Amino acid sequence: MRYCGRDFTDDELELIRELVAEVPRRNRAQLSRVVCERLGWFKPSGELKEMSCRVAMLRMQKDGLITLPAPLCRNGNGRPYTRRTPATDPGLPLARPVDKLRDLRLAVVANRRDSHLWNEYVQRYHYLGYQPLPGAQIRYLAHAQGQVVALLGFGAAAWKIAPRDRFIGWSPQQRQERLHLLVQNARFLILPWIACPNLASKLLAMTARRLAEDWVGRYGYRPVLLESFVEAERFEGTCYRAANWIHVGATQGRGKLDTRHEVKLAVKEIWLYPLVKNFQRSLCG
Repeated sequence: MRYCGRDFTDDELELIRELVAEVPRRNRAQLSRVVCERLGWFKPSGELKEMSCRVAMLRMQKDGLITLPAPLCRNGNGRPYTRRTPATDPGLPLARPVDKLRDLRLAVVANRRDSHLWNEYVQRYHYLGYQPLPGAQIRYLAHAQGQVVALLGFGAAAWKIAPRDRFIGWSPQQRQERLHLLVQNARFLILPWIACPNLASKLLAMTARRLAEDWVGRYGYRPVLLESFVEAERFEGTCYRAANWIHVGATQGRGKLDTRHEVKLAVKEIWLYPLVKNFQRSLCG
């Protein structure tokens, strides 16, 4: 069974059941740490993959494979994000060329206040709404003229995408070992009252120049390739093309867990951006 990018054998599932029964008073956070240690499930930085493990076990429970202890508190998982404050009400209209914007800058979301602000903006104004980004992640607030003008979010890459994987040229084993070196641009929102030509491509270029260093500072390793998926019926991907991203194909319109070809989703164009010249050597060498 595959959960969160990891294959679990029958023996490993049985081990998880034993660990659940071993100490009934062990909470879910403690259990995820023990499971990671016993299975040797670590991040590239050497830390335990606790959050991925917790998500995996929740999905195992949903599939009837294990029974977890009851949660100690409700954390809102699975419920729509409903927070709404005046801080994300429409701001002053801004329409000027990007090279005329004053103090255009990116700020990493690094505290609770900015996190709520990012989540709230995305929930209110992005067509997909807010969902927690998977795995390792970095979010940015873009400021100019004294206000927030855009938001970007980067998280874990898609597990398996045929056109991307052909472009990279890696084997399934290499993909499993080095997928963490890819980072997905999962959210990109320019606020509706901002109308600045070339702002989107400018922000993509600014992000590409700094994301690797920000990622090293947070997670201790350097990604080498960015990916993004653009819904073909909604957008043309013009800003990615202008920012020198590479178009490598399109998805098949299936969900990531749709092994029976039963789910029909929107087709998305696949765009990649190398962060280093020798990215294929890092992924395949």
